[in-house]
Amino acid sequence: MSLDVDWARPMWPPESARTPDGWQPWLFRVERILPGVLLAVATVVTLGVGGHDARWWAVTGAWVAAAGLWVLGTVVLAPPRLREQPAFALLTFLGVIGLGSVLEVRDITFLIFMIFAFLAAMRLRPTWLAFAALAVTSLLINTLGNGGPAHALRERPAIWITIIVVQTAAIGGGGLLSTAIARQNEERRRMLDDLAAAHAENEGLQQQLLSQAREAGILDERQRLALEIHDTLAQGFTGIITQLEAAALAKDDPAEWQRHLDSANALARENLTAARRSVRALHPEALDAATLPEALAGVAARWSERTGVPAVVTATGDPRRLHPEIESTILRVTQEALSNVDKHAAADRVGLTLSYMDDEVTLDVRDDGAGFTPGPGPGFGLPGMRRRVERLAGTLHVESEPGGGTAISAVLPAVPSPPEAAP
Repeated sequence: MSLDVDWARPMWPPESARTPDGWQPWLFRVERILPGVLLAVATVVTLGVGGHDARWWAVTGAWVAAAGLWVLGTVVLAPPRLREQPAFALLTFLGVIGLGSVLEVRDITFLIFMIFAFLAAMRLRPTWLAFAALAVTSLLINTLGNGGPAHALRERPAIWITIIVVQTAAIGGGGLLSTAIARQNEERRRMLDDLAAAHAENEGLQQQLLSQAREAGILDERQRLALEIHDTLAQGFTGIITQLEAAALAKDDPAEWQRHLDSANALARENLTAARRSVRALHPEALDAATLPEALAGVAARWSERTGVPAVVTATGDPRRLHPEIESTILRVTQEALSNVDKHAAADRVGLTLSYMDDEVTLDVRDDGAGFTPGPGPGFGLPGMRRRVERLAGTLHVESEPGGGTAISAVLPAVPSPPEAAP
């Protein structure tokens, strides 16, 4: 499953794309109240700082009221279908960026409210317009407090252009990645619907596959991606911005300026590698050009080369193409089981058996390592494997004892591959 970008769709998903698992309705409620909260926080901070006379506050208060009314009319009270119209989304963005810019010029603390312009920009389409709006927002937020765009770009064009490009790419790239992942989830949901239609005679199994795959599988994948984005990409972007801000402060010291710029460049390359790794993890590439037994043999061979532990793969029964979800789950369970052996077992050999039966397929992974006492633990490996298997109406059994090695058995329904998924 590729991660292609649909350049005609907005980066921020429309409210009509709400899913039944509850996360998007909550997210859209937050989006509706966010601009008002940011405007209120900026106003309170400005009041707390003080230093302005009554006449200044009279004018600024009028602008704050105008911004509040604009947000109320275009974000809070506007019906969802109207907000999804491209022209209305553009109008909303222009109002937010215009009023926010006036307020930031009057006091720098109002850039807190300007942050919402990034979210408003991500609702625009086509995608090139959204990126242009993100760039404009980044330019204004970063330069209005430094003499304005013209002054900032005239004094230090390289620094400010780099900041704007990196910030636009980070936010825009994150938006594109999120919509691509959402589209993949939609494709997976449609694929599971096709699976239910093709095997309607086994209604009990199909109902369990649909409910568990939708509610557990998609949620697990989102959680995994969310954690990876939080732990790698978000922290990397923060580091890049920090280095660029430090470079801006060191403009009078060329060596220090170059050092911070080099650090930002290195962080950007590391983030790009992490993003590509996240994309590749969405689909097991080993199954694209090989059968499941061949893919397992390849995984085991590469694992043995890396660890020095022999791993033998045996296939029994009548090997045949199974549904991509079944084969993908077996491959992921194999990878996780071998990873656990490498981390914890200190084994001398590992054996994997893939057994094809009439209505089931079984994966057995055995090692002669240190073993353990099965039960709840702090790790995520076994619980993750169990969730993967059970969401497809399968079972996972673990047998182990200290000093006696470990045996893991995953049993899944042998649902055949639909015609459109066959090679």
